[in-house]
Amino acid sequence: MKCKPTINILGIAFWDDSVESCYEHLNQKGGLMMAPSGPGLGSIAREKEYYESVQQADVAIPDSGYMVLLWNLFRRPKIKRLSGLAFINYFVEQFPRETNRSLLLVNPTPDEQRANVAYLQSLGVAIMEQDCYIAPLYAKGKVEDAALCAFIEAKKPDWVLINIGGGTQEILGAYLKKHLSYQPALICTGAAIAFKTGKQVHIPAWADQLYLGWLVRIASAPSKYYKRYLEAIPLLGLILKYGPREVTHFQS
Repeated sequence: MKCKPTINILGIAFWDDSVESCYEHLNQKGGLMMAPSGPGLGSIAREKEYYESVQQADVAIPDSGYMVLLWNLFRRPKIKRLSGLAFINYFVEQFPRETNRSLLLVNPTPDEQRANVAYLQSLGVAIMEQDCYIAPLYAKGKVEDAALCAFIEAKKPDWVLINIGGGTQEILGAYLKKHLSYQPALICTGAAIAFKTGKQVHIPAWADQLYLGWLVRIASAPSKYYKRYLEAIPLLGLILKYGPREVTHFQS
């Protein structure tokens, strides 16, 4: 069996191939896909549950431009960035052609659910609101949802698009992977679809390609995103210290 094209960074096997091959792999085999953010990766020395959840991903895409820049500056082999937005762009282009595949959405609010369904329907995706689940506000450190598990088991979708916030969606995705009786493609891309629906600030393709999506978001809402992106700074020390190895020291 052909090995997945990955590069180990901080004990996480990151996908190192095209968006097309990533999509096809998930479409054929299913599995848990994550797009860890810079702030999320910067937290792994203190957020053990988050880190262990990301390590359970079958496909972790190198979404963080900051991580890719640091890695390519200080480590080898170099890795190509594959953003969550690039994946969603390809997904919404390709999925309407998958007439034998079904989709379920996990959304943060009724308003975002309506926007996501309307957007996907406009592209020809066969999705209805009854194919969606509104996630509750999960307690920190206890991201479990038996009701969502039962909902997915009843629907048996081929793809589950999890559109809730980073730091929570990864733990939820790992929970679903462990508790479902089959292996759909569980996609943890968070706000990526909201960039398409207008619920988040629009990120032009050139900004995403130049790793400037973070700057566009900060400019749109400085008080909301400025402190969040500062949380990515520890990633520099982690990459210098651990490189491809698993992080083993956790702050109390």
